[in-house]
Amino acid sequence: MAKIIQSITELPVDDIQMGTRLRPVSKAGVEAIKASITELGVMKDAIHVRKHKRGGKIELLAGAHRLTVAQELDWPTIKVVCWDCNDDFARLMEIDDNLAGAELTALDTAVFLAERKRVYEKLHPEAKHGGARGNQHTGGWQNDTMSFCHATAEKFGISVRQIERIVRAGSSLEGGDAQRLRSSERPVTLNDLTELAKIGDVSERYRVIDLLAEGKVKSAKDARKTWASEQNRGVTPPMNNTEKTWQRLQDAWKRASKAGRVTFLEEHGDEVQALLDEIREGQA
Repeated sequence: MAKIIQSITELPVDDIQMGTRLRPVSKAGVEAIKASITELGVMKDAIHVRKHKRGGKIELLAGAHRLTVAQELDWPTIKVVCWDCNDDFARLMEIDDNLAGAELTALDTAVFLAERKRVYEKLHPEAKHGGARGNQHTGGWQNDTMSFCHATAEKFGISVRQIERIVRAGSSLEGGDAQRLRSSERPVTLNDLTELAKIGDVSERYRVIDLLAEGKVKSAKDARKTWASEQNRGVTPPMNNTEKTWQRLQDAWKRASKAGRVTFLEEHGDEVQALLDEIREGQA
């Protein structure tokens, strides 16, 4: 169980590591906090951190925009609340801090709620109870105990059906999909994400995401029409399962950030090296 190990105190700004966040820090959010500081004379809320038992590094839990402001204003220290918690609790704190206090896009909301569902059901396996089952009358998700969707709807004051829709949309995003969609000048809507969740063909999925990200269409539905038109002109032949798998891996690697690639290699580098050795031995 997580617990506060220290009341509000101050720590050196340079000692706090931002880490990998679920969404990037926005310039507008940073400027809004700066404006508030100018008006009030203080930063209203402390940030939340935890200290790792091994290595002793201090990791940010919640307050990426506030920490960025402190860095840009060259503050030597910042007010913090320090927690003793595991990785799952740390992720939930980041998610809930954003859901409760930030102006989120539909894309960010979907990403946060999908991740919250994953962590929530890991911490509360009774909420899954063997997996959600479709309700024959409503088509919704039903569990023997309070499901994630019901618990989250109650926590944030959103309808259960809306939570279900957002989570399905967020859960369908893979690899660097969210990062790619954030580059679009036109905000991606929940309708766009819901349409994306319907796509089963890998090639169509990536083409639709590219069209949205490049601003060449007004909606995911329009992007799907463009894709269908391209296929009718015989642009590319259908792929077999091996080609589809290769395409997914290649696209995920291209869309991943450098930090994401490094993390992948740290976890799977030995497997990759073993496969490369097999290939070399086969060619010898």
